[in-house]
Amino acid sequence: MTTTDEKTVTIAGRDFARRRWVQRFRRLRPLLYAALALLLVGSSVWLVFFSSVVTVRSVSVSGNQTLTPARIEKVAKAPIGKPLARVDLAAIQARVETLSAVKSASVSRAWPHTVAIDITERTPVAVVDRGAGLQAVDEDGVLFGSYAQRPEDLPLVHTASDVKAEALAEAARVVTSLRPDIAAKVDSVDVETVDRISLHLTGGRTVRWGSADESAEKAEVLAVLLARRADTIDVSVPARPTTR
Repeated sequence: MTTTDEKTVTIAGRDFARRRWVQRFRRLRPLLYAALALLLVGSSVWLVFFSSVVTVRSVSVSGNQTLTPARIEKVAKAPIGKPLARVDLAAIQARVETLSAVKSASVSRAWPHTVAIDITERTPVAVVDRGAGLQAVDEDGVLFGSYAQRPEDLPLVHTASDVKAEALAEAARVVTSLRPDIAAKVDSVDVETVDRISLHLTGGRTVRWGSADESAEKAEVLAVLLARRADTIDVSVPARPTTR
């Protein structure tokens, strides 16, 4: 028969053991939490970077106006089937930006399975004829695309095939700097060098414009001189214009 003292000893022993276990757990708890955190992190890393669960399955294209999504996807070469987290976005961006019609591109991950490509296309300001077909030129003087015939709303730029890119960029600056009332009269633009750019107006007149510098002043002088009878108007030095 168990005495009262024996029961008390038993209960006390159980309480002591429980307190020791609680104390031991408290000491081990940080280690257990750390191990659990490492397990979760390790599982997440494996899931995202190495498993076949979160892989590239599609490509989305936005911002394109003239380029087709198929053309962009072909150049982008997004690695279908590769973990999305390990895709080299900078490499895809660089490949897309090799397209002459693309001014810039932004590439991002659209979780869980998509590479998203957002592009900004170049805007044509004129059409260039260099003797090998018509191409568009943007405000930076970059050639891109092609035309079977000249669009009515774009001036035609004539230039030799060996004219430097700087001169073509300057011609683009001239075109974009023209006042609307002057631009409406321009039929074509001749480019020889950076500072030897001429405008051919729809009425048959020629305007020697020079470079894009002081275009606002040149436009003001030209607006006055257009009232005179002259086949050639030289405003390349707006302070000293000439006509003949």
